[in-house]
Amino acid sequence: MKKTIKLAVVAALALGTTSVFATNGDLMIGQGAKARSMGGTGIAKSFGAESALVNPANISSVEDMEATIAITYFAPDVKLGSNARANINNALGVNGAFAPDGSYTPNAGAPVAGANSSVVMGDSGSGSSVIPEIYFASKLTNKLAIGIAVAGTAGMGTDYTNSTDNGTFGMMTALSLLKVAVPISYNINGGLTLGVAAIMQYGSLEMKHDTMPQGTRANGAASDIGYGYEVGLNYTNSGFTVGAVYKSAIAMSYDNTISASLNDFGVSQAITSGDSLEQPEERGVGIAYEMGASTLTADYKTIFWGDAKGYSDFGWENQDVYALGYEYSAKSWAFRAGYNYAKSPIIEQNGAKGMTAQGPQGYVGAVKNFFNMAGFPGIIETHYTIGGAYNISESLTLDGSFIYAPEVSESFDTSGLTEGAAYNFASNGNTANQAAAAGIAAMSSSSSADVTHSQMALTLAVSYKF
Repeated sequence: MKKTIKLAVVAALALGTTSVFATNGDLMIGQGAKARSMGGTGIAKSFGAESALVNPANISSVEDMEATIAITYFAPDVKLGSNARANINNALGVNGAFAPDGSYTPNAGAPVAGANSSVVMGDSGSGSSVIPEIYFASKLTNKLAIGIAVAGTAGMGTDYTNSTDNGTFGMMTALSLLKVAVPISYNINGGLTLGVAAIMQYGSLEMKHDTMPQGTRANGAASDIGYGYEVGLNYTNSGFTVGAVYKSAIAMSYDNTISASLNDFGVSQAITSGDSLEQPEERGVGIAYEMGASTLTADYKTIFWGDAKGYSDFGWENQDVYALGYEYSAKSWAFRAGYNYAKSPIIEQNGAKGMTAQGPQGYVGAVKNFFNMAGFPGIIETHYTIGGAYNISESLTLDGSFIYAPEVSESFDTSGLTEGAAYNFASNGNTANQAAAAGIAAMSSSSSADVTHSQMALTLAVSYKF
């Protein structure tokens, strides 16, 4: 157990600087090679020690002691393009001029329309990540099992700091989440097992972007530790298993990161969650049915992004996840495959142009649209999975899984951002310029933030039964 804890600490330190793209929003579709190869299922089907963060009741299947170490190579492919910044410059440039001190003077006469620049796509420099996981479980009595798990469970990141042509404001984000769990399972009666797990979550978030014209906002990484719990049930009878799990929300806050960026973009009064980015509550049910060497699994769960502080403020909504899995298990090997679908939780906000006497009305929605697409594009929906296992001996097993998520695309309206920024720059805090600034802003061209996103992930694991 002491060696396992030491390895857990090493994994935690490694993950503290790892930025990953997950799949259901910012969550990985499953934990461990076995679950991921079967579409992320595992609420009903037990994967031994690897079940700790899926359904703690399922660690009861270990025979004596079991340890698993897994490594995931995660490779997202993300591209972004936006003409919001270019169209701000176009509207300002044709209708006035900046002085060396940064002040802006509108031209005399009626404003003219700013040109509409094309959207140029650029690659995110936040490439592949390596994610370690460690699981251990021990059967203390015929009814009682206990374990420990340390694993990266969620994250997201983009890096456009070297992109100069795709209008990203130099956006860079890096969110990493790691959970340390202590699961306990107890067989209540016959086929009914209850599991609970105490959770400690470590999170790290870094954000960086241009603030135009002030320069670059770079606060460095902020971290936090939050606490939660998981409760699971498992009932088995004649090869048929049903399971259920509840995972509590975990409050997280990253000082002077999100709030500083919201202030730079002038929306801190409208988006009041500040630096909070709560990891959402989850509820799920699952079934598994064994037919000789074959096992069929199906899970359904809801991730409550719409109730999570931070995510809900940026327009994320609750997400239903549907997963299917299949396993054929022979004496020395196993084949697994699966499917996972969850509609994107990110909902486009009203980012349209709309100048009124109170100013640009679509500005806040447009800023949300830009931040979601540029910094947190968790829009992947469909996943195809495949994998298997090979038993080297009765004690030692190798497992592998491969996930492919085909490309999806989104285009969100950021016209209100272009209009609002043009208005702010043109007025420059001078009440005498407000009428002219409103006219310039109204003549700015519409804009959008366009993103494409696909993923591949390979997990290799080794398990040893003591």
